[in-house]
Amino acid sequence: MYLLRENEGRSAAGLGRCREESASQRKGMQTHEKPAEAKASFGETDIDDKYGDLDSRTDSDIPEVPPSSDRTPEVLKKALSGLSARWKNWWIRGILTLTMISLFFLIIYMGTFMLMLLVLGIQVKCFHEIITIGYRVYRSYELPWFRTLSWYFLLCVNYFFYGETVADYFATFVQREEQLQFLIRYHRFISFALYLAGFCMFVLSLVKKHYRLQFYMFAWTHVTLLITVTQSHLVIQNLFEGMIWFLVPISSVICNDITAYLFGFFFGRTPLIKLSPKKTWEGFIGGFFSTVVFGFIAAYFLAKYQYFVCPIEYRSEVNSFVTECEPSELFQLQTYSVPPLLKGVLRWDTVSLYPFQIHSIALSTFASLIGPFGGFFASGFKRAFKIKDFANTIPGHGGIMDRFDCQYLMATFVHVYITSFIRGPNPSKVLQQLLVLQPEQQLNIYKTLKSHLIEKGLLQPSLKL
Repeated sequence: MYLLRENEGRSAAGLGRCREESASQRKGMQTHEKPAEAKASFGETDIDDKYGDLDSRTDSDIPEVPPSSDRTPEVLKKALSGLSARWKNWWIRGILTLTMISLFFLIIYMGTFMLMLLVLGIQVKCFHEIITIGYRVYRSYELPWFRTLSWYFLLCVNYFFYGETVADYFATFVQREEQLQFLIRYHRFISFALYLAGFCMFVLSLVKKHYRLQFYMFAWTHVTLLITVTQSHLVIQNLFEGMIWFLVPISSVICNDITAYLFGFFFGRTPLIKLSPKKTWEGFIGGFFSTVVFGFIAAYFLAKYQYFVCPIEYRSEVNSFVTECEPSELFQLQTYSVPPLLKGVLRWDTVSLYPFQIHSIALSTFASLIGPFGGFFASGFKRAFKIKDFANTIPGHGGIMDRFDCQYLMATFVHVYITSFIRGPNPSKVLQQLLVLQPEQQLNIYKTLKSHLIEKGLLQPSLKL
């Protein structure tokens, strides 16, 4: 009887297992009835399987960018081999800094257009360094067309900005060249068409397994264009106002960088900001006072020469570009009364200064107090992507972007400062715009202007312009 009950129990258990297996098989069949849906689900998530979910990553999940190779010349390596790493870096930075400053003076001597080419070259290199980090971090070398599209967008944006500059400052020259008139007249439409072509190429390049990465890199490219091309365009705009508006801000940032490094190297004890552990309060304060004094003195010497203060203009009568003018009041010595608090110290009642020197104090203050935050921003960016430098173009300094992170912020400030406090109506620029008009339009403006001057009493009705 006991054996019979045991056999019945085993039979029931076996039947239960059979039912479970049958249900499992039916569930499996139901799962396999929709292979297309499963495949579609995989297609939507395979990018996360391959690259990781970029939205949910933390900083520690970002892959490291391979370190750049050391490009220090062998001569320097041998000469400095006996020094500690700290002093070796000090000498390398010092020697390369003096070399770059010497080359900068040479380019200044060669004129405004060489400075423009320098700015353009720096812009392209900075774009290359930032965009390369994006390629490496997101492992996107296999994204279709994307390296080509990034450089195509760079060309489009440069064409737009530099075309605007030519039309704005050299309208008279363009009017003399028939080949350029079409390009200038329809410049914005051509620029839009070029960008639209790149946009369409991007859409056509979208690949199902790469959607998210492609849009990440599309955004990366446009932010990089905003940082590099827009800021370099503002540098060119400042340069056209007169070389002094280019040299004093740039040299102030360079001075602040050098003096802050020297004060921090020899006297630095108190950390300034966690993003840059090597930056110290001693270097920050020492750099501030040194930069203000340097900017004030540099402004005094540069303001003496037309070569530095006159904006570049096209003279139709000589058919060439010139930097000759009657200096504005900013660059003419003025006598100022010394404040009572300083009379006892200086023992002067009056002092002769160029008004531009007063403006140089504002420029130098920004360069030393706010400008470094451009460097801190770049430091945060590099920490986010686990890199020491943007590149290794300049031994001891890193990449070009490492040297110009503060310059771009400074260029924006100078442009805003000029448009807000300095720039007024420019008669020469107005005349250039008038010369581009049709003869009938010029005649109408002449008649209107004549009537206006007669009403103001500045011109007698019987006289002719």
